[in-house]
Amino acid sequence: MKLVYFTHSLVSCWNHGNAHFLRGVLHELIHAGHEVSVYEPVGSWSLRNLLTEHGEAALMPFRRSYPDLSSVFYDATLDLDRVLDDADVVVVHEWNEPWLVAAIGRLRRAGAAFLALFHDTHHRAVSDPDAIGRLELEGYDGVLAFGETLAEVYRKLGWGSRVFVWHEAADTRLFRPPVEQSPRHGLVWIGNWGDEERSQELEGFLLRPAHASGLALDVYGVRYPAHAVANLRQHGAHYRGWIANADAPQVFARHLATVHVPRRFYAETLVGIPTIRVFEALACGIPLICAPWQDSEGLFRPGRDYLVAHSEAEMRRHLHAIRHDRDLADALIASGLERIRSRHTCAHRAAELAAIADRLGMLTTVEAAA
Repeated sequence: MKLVYFTHSLVSCWNHGNAHFLRGVLHELIHAGHEVSVYEPVGSWSLRNLLTEHGEAALMPFRRSYPDLSSVFYDATLDLDRVLDDADVVVVHEWNEPWLVAAIGRLRRAGAAFLALFHDTHHRAVSDPDAIGRLELEGYDGVLAFGETLAEVYRKLGWGSRVFVWHEAADTRLFRPPVEQSPRHGLVWIGNWGDEERSQELEGFLLRPAHASGLALDVYGVRYPAHAVANLRQHGAHYRGWIANADAPQVFARHLATVHVPRRFYAETLVGIPTIRVFEALACGIPLICAPWQDSEGLFRPGRDYLVAHSEAEMRRHLHAIRHDRDLADALIASGLERIRSRHTCAHRAAELAAIADRLGMLTTVEAAA
């Protein structure tokens, strides 16, 4: 099939976690023989911030790791009729501008031959429902939601069987254990500060436990205000700033363990949806400890693939156990790797997308015949 994907950014992962999954799944689609084109807007906030803070050199890890991926930069003069003339499937990510979402829907509604899919990998459907409500989705054939609880939101909006759960996953071509193990030290957390929506959780499940356990803590990410950086230092943590996603496997390989602290929306409202870092960390073979979140879809096996800390004291106990019990750490690594490789790779998701397109194509054919 010929797939055209409209993203906020392919080349920049600055505060843009969807780029991680997008790169991996598009790479797998190309490897499987599909034709892929990617479009991203000129001047996206992710790319603009990346270049402002780090310059053109910050794009090299992406280009080095994904030489077969590139994007076309567009503005409001984009000729959609020409771009989509021979497309089979068009996927539009939720972070695109409303005018683009509407224009592609109108083309489909007017009889364009491609399947139009809306891809949602964010919490705006519950945190800012008016923003989603203002999008013109009437012409779309289906919705791709990155978790069951988000899919249910769209079902309640009337999408019914045309909403599909399409989880994120690990790009195991890039995220994998190191070929040769080297000494590991300390704890690492890779995540953005955001808008204070998990600052208390980071304090109780990351900063204080790491400090109390005597473990060095490296923190990577963006959007850390001065008071947050000062708080990290007070707890003995080292703030390392932005990291290219392509470089994350090497960072994981240097550390004893990592921690998952979900944003509050995913812990309390859109339960069952893990961050992309859960998939990536397990794929890299690093022991993972999670702050409380409900794996309502059974994606993983808590206690086997990773440990869950329900309190600050339990987090300290888990950190101590992983530091001093090599058998426990090895068992977590082996189980997490098996789960990722058997269910949660970008190759799995590429096959799922092709199957979804086939199903929707058959539905459309039946409806047209009727």
